[in-house]
Amino acid sequence: MELNVLNEQGKTVEAADAVFGREYNEALVHQIVVAFQANARLGTRAQLNRRDVHHSTKKPWRQKGTGRARSGMTSSPLWRSGGRAFPNTPDENFSQKLNKKMFRAGMASIYSKLVADARFVVVETIKADLPKTKAFASQLKTLGLTARTLIIVDESELDDNLILASRNLKDVLVVTPRFADPLCLIYFDKVVATKAAVAQIQEMLA
Repeated sequence: MELNVLNEQGKTVEAADAVFGREYNEALVHQIVVAFQANARLGTRAQLNRRDVHHSTKKPWRQKGTGRARSGMTSSPLWRSGGRAFPNTPDENFSQKLNKKMFRAGMASIYSKLVADARFVVVETIKADLPKTKAFASQLKTLGLTARTLIIVDESELDDNLILASRNLKDVLVVTPRFADPLCLIYFDKVVATKAAVAQIQEMLA
């Protein structure tokens, strides 16, 4: 298939159907997005077990003759203020395994959906001559990119001027194809990729 180049009349770029023209698989996309979020999650919560809670080791009441259930100490999980039987720990692992083949197919499905919905735009190149946010914002406005925009550039095109000029724009993110994750591809209204970045995306996912 061919993708039109923005503001370049008649110019197109060759794109592989396996990456930009495949059928949308919603279940697979949901799976890779959930796995991506889970793998980024940190174990930041901790609960007290029977050993950690403040308690006395004295037996609350005698074993027999009271008519109540036997009890050894107040740190039991059955008691109020007792320890948790299976507490959450800071080193808890939330990661999910995802095969490379599934991840590539899911990413290709997202790119194909972006193309089908006219949310994927190809440009010849994007660069910032000066590290000035105002000038870069004006350049994007000239291209008609006023919504939340993800810009994907080749590693050779990412320089200090482009990073400095774009980082203060709250609705603009500039990344290389390697860091274009499924979550940001879905979040941004427009995804802009240079011709060199399109070639690198195809090389990664084909």
